[in-house]
Amino acid sequence: MKRAAGETLVLVTAPDVDVARRLARLALEARLVACANLLPQVESHYWWQGKLECSPEVMLLFKTTRRQIRALEQLILGNHPYDTPEFVTVPLAGGSGRYLDWIRGSVQPAAK
Repeated sequence: MKRAAGETLVLVTAPDVDVARRLARLALEARLVACANLLPQVESHYWWQGKLECSPEVMLLFKTTRRQIRALEQLILGNHPYDTPEFVTVPLAGGSGRYLDWIRGSVQPAAK
């Protein structure tokens, strides 16, 4: 196991698989993420505008680097149909060295 150096997991939910695929494709084409996993048939229960809601969603798991978080967030917020889309980052503590290297090598370095 290798200690992570800024690799991050980002969680985003989408209303359906078509939206999730579009968001994944946009993020991948922009080289903001190394990978996007789509987990369909997630059932979300949540408070929204003072009411308890329940809806089917698709969970997206993005693998990226800390440097690309801001750009990825802007891309998601600018292309997501929800008023308040989920965008949660989870910094990785570690992982296999080859996998962490692959994430860094697949994500375009952030513009300075």
